[in-house]
Amino acid sequence: MLFIDQVDIAGKKVLFRVDFNVPIEDGVITDDNRIRAALPTIRYALDKGASVILCAHLGKPKGKVVPDLALGPVANRTGELLGKGVPLVPGRIGDQAVKMAAELQPGQVIMLDNLRFNPEETGKTPEERGDFGKLLASLADVYVNDAFGVAHRENASVVDVPRHAKVCCCGFLLQREYEYLGEALKAPKRPYVCVSGGAKVSTKLGILNNLLGKVDDIIIGGAMANTFLLAQGYDVGQSLVEPDLVDAAAEIMAKAKSMGSVLHLPVDFLYAKTPKAKQAEGVCTAKTIPSDALVLDIGPETITNFVSVLKLAKTVVWNGPMGLFETTAFANGSLAVCEAIAGLDNSLTIVGGGDTDAVVHLMKLEDKFSFISTGGGSFLEFLEGKELPAFKALKECI
Repeated sequence: MLFIDQVDIAGKKVLFRVDFNVPIEDGVITDDNRIRAALPTIRYALDKGASVILCAHLGKPKGKVVPDLALGPVANRTGELLGKGVPLVPGRIGDQAVKMAAELQPGQVIMLDNLRFNPEETGKTPEERGDFGKLLASLADVYVNDAFGVAHRENASVVDVPRHAKVCCCGFLLQREYEYLGEALKAPKRPYVCVSGGAKVSTKLGILNNLLGKVDDIIIGGAMANTFLLAQGYDVGQSLVEPDLVDAAAEIMAKAKSMGSVLHLPVDFLYAKTPKAKQAEGVCTAKTIPSDALVLDIGPETITNFVSVLKLAKTVVWNGPMGLFETTAFANGSLAVCEAIAGLDNSLTIVGGGDTDAVVHLMKLEDKFSFISTGGGSFLEFLEGKELPAFKALKECI
């Protein structure tokens, strides 16, 4: 797999697949971090005298041209950040895109409109995707994938363009994801700790099974911990739980013990009668959860336990909050875990997933982590040990 600084792009037309799927309210971008994350690669290409064609998606228009999901605001913001105009090629990609790409001069940038306006982009099979990838590849001399957020998707812009591109490589953003999530975790410094939270065990089963025996400790919090408590025979009251995964949770606990990974579960919680509660009604142990209440955050003893494990860690991978952190009263667990990981010196600390990223930004501790992944689903699938379609396509195109 080639990286952009290994490819001659001077004076070439370069097609960038970027992840600019940013939140927009009333035509205004409320968080431009994804755009900013791709700027180093784009600026590198421009400094080399390349002309740049940006392509991205926004939302789920399902193959229809939806005006509210057009990339006009994204093109405008990208232009502001780059300090130059970034014209948008409106609507579906066709003759106008071919013409504007052909006329593009070195140092200029254009942006194609929402890739998902084209139904072929998200086709489930090569037949459904047709020649769309070939059309995109024909616009440029070099294809650069810098969109980790869609690296797990078999979209035309991710897997088909490399098959038709003259030259293809990954940008600096994708390179960092590959190096941190792939290479750095092949021989991690120990103790190696995985922190897994969030709502569902079902979304984390692959990760937990893949990491058993590889990590020294697995910390489990959030609502997903409830399924493990149920597997131990505890009553979880009205708490969010996945009864159909009790056997899977029990199997993970048994495997962890036999494979040398220590599983750490909550021993106490903050609880309330409703998830809309603004204050906790009290603290309960894992064995005494009230039958008419639900647990919404890990309790003080659990925080102490989890932090004591984290303080010894030399490698940490964290995905998923410890509770309903959006409500201040139930944020303490997530914030304490965040602070503990951020406070580690000389340790490799990796964060991934939208909610986890939100906790880090809430604490303003972004600079205290070794790496914050830009992917959600891609991050999870990478930790499951799967080869992501984007990386496979880039490796095969050489």
